[in-house]
Amino acid sequence: MTPASIALARILKQEGTEYLFCFPTTEIIEAAAIEGIRVITCRTERVVTNMADAYTRIHNGKRIGVCAVQAGPGTENAFVGVAQAYADSSPILMLTGGATRERIGLPALTDSIGHFRGVTKWAESINAPERVSEMASRAFTKMRNGRRRPVLLELPPDVASQTIDETKYPYQPTRSYASAGDPKDVAQAISMLRKARRPIFYAGQGVLWGEASAELLELAELTGIPVMTTTLAKGAFPEDHALALGIGGVEVTGMVDHFMRECDLVFCLGHSLTQTLAVTPIPTTKTIVHCTADADDLHTEYRTPHAVIGDIKLVLRQLIDEIGRQGGVEDNGAAAEVKTVRDAWLAQWMPKLTSDETPISPYRVVWDLMNTIDRKNSIVTHDSGTPRAQMAPFYRAPLPRSYLGWGNAHQLGSSLGLIMGAKLAAPEKLAVAYMGDAAFGMCAMDLETAVRERIPVLAVVMNNSWMSTYSNRIPQATERYKVGYMSANYTHVAEGLGCHAERVDQPKEIIPAIRRAIAAIESGRPAVLEFMSKVEYSSSRLGSTGP
Repeated sequence: MTPASIALARILKQEGTEYLFCFPTTEIIEAAAIEGIRVITCRTERVVTNMADAYTRIHNGKRIGVCAVQAGPGTENAFVGVAQAYADSSPILMLTGGATRERIGLPALTDSIGHFRGVTKWAESINAPERVSEMASRAFTKMRNGRRRPVLLELPPDVASQTIDETKYPYQPTRSYASAGDPKDVAQAISMLRKARRPIFYAGQGVLWGEASAELLELAELTGIPVMTTTLAKGAFPEDHALALGIGGVEVTGMVDHFMRECDLVFCLGHSLTQTLAVTPIPTTKTIVHCTADADDLHTEYRTPHAVIGDIKLVLRQLIDEIGRQGGVEDNGAAAEVKTVRDAWLAQWMPKLTSDETPISPYRVVWDLMNTIDRKNSIVTHDSGTPRAQMAPFYRAPLPRSYLGWGNAHQLGSSLGLIMGAKLAAPEKLAVAYMGDAAFGMCAMDLETAVRERIPVLAVVMNNSWMSTYSNRIPQATERYKVGYMSANYTHVAEGLGCHAERVDQPKEIIPAIRRAIAAIESGRPAVLEFMSKVEYSSSRLGSTGP
């Protein structure tokens, strides 16, 4: 006979769980340790969820990030991280304790199931030990199929301690299922593509989850049609490619701005078309073809005249085959136009990207970082606000999951937990989080987690002592009460937590400092580089892509 908590831990092992990200305590933590799952305790519950989130993303859902927090305050603190994963459609498994059965419904107790139903795909309590296998199977099946979103399972302590005969309730690991699009819909989509004068492909993160980047590249090269991505899909198409337009979110590249204006057909692939901070809006004058795995995406914020519903990897293969059947798509020479626009856009920004001014231009840090690290062997992410504006358009991601784009719900400080989870999922990669000083204040204590657990990541911190995103919106509060002003020596903080840390105030020292940080990381030590930077309001946005 086996305690239900041990039975659940064994199921996690069968599903490929390597780590349990947690803040104690629940019964599943001890059970996971007994079963050989590495338990990693963080300083805050939000970082617990962020680590699980990125771990799932880097594995494209083949392995699911699993986290555990205690009932009540633990679930309350974890809510924002789960909400962020929900908004970004990233599946994580949240395990929590709960009220014993005789106390269910008491008004003083947190109703985790009720509270989390708005930010999870499914939230339920394992109310009997005999149901462990059944409920776990449903949880993993939901996370691996349909729209990918978090799931919460509650394991109350009285249920966790009860025993079951595992032979009567065997567990079979779950799998994902995929369906192709209707051939008639595929044929019509290609007919529309062939008739278009200046089409573009607009790829969403469904291409990443579907591991369909190779098919997207083949389709683009077959047709000569340029490709843009949402912020969440950054890296789904190689951004060094001649047909790469880069990302479109709140911030855009000059190429996205130009081609979104000039195109007549926006051919969306693995993209929900829901308007968020990670998505560039499509003008109402454009014709849209919408390829998505989820029919719930249709006709939300756009009326789409045609759609193909199916797994994006299968649909892309159907599209490629259908082009051959219909006689091909004429190459209209878009690659040359992409180069002309890219060169002109970068020329506008080069004074900032290569600036020798002090305080340091954050764009210079982005440029030097991109041109110093091995981008094909790195994973980079941004934080919220101005760090995203500075990093996302200009950093060129060469491979799928070489960049973690996020931001539908955008809590400051999420980048550290995300990059720590990414590093555990791909320990051979250099893992870099680019953040501002406000974000650092939200997450810095979990650098101690990185040191303790030997998760050698690089935090690049822009310190301008100012929340530059907000000051122009609150001028009286800024002038009278210095709202938005913050100042500290973050290098001292990082050193106190055990990191390799440097404060850099001269542009010529950016690259040497990055190289020293990489050397520290290669020895197994997390690193923090604090750059004394100027307040920067310029960003590349739709309709205004110059500095």
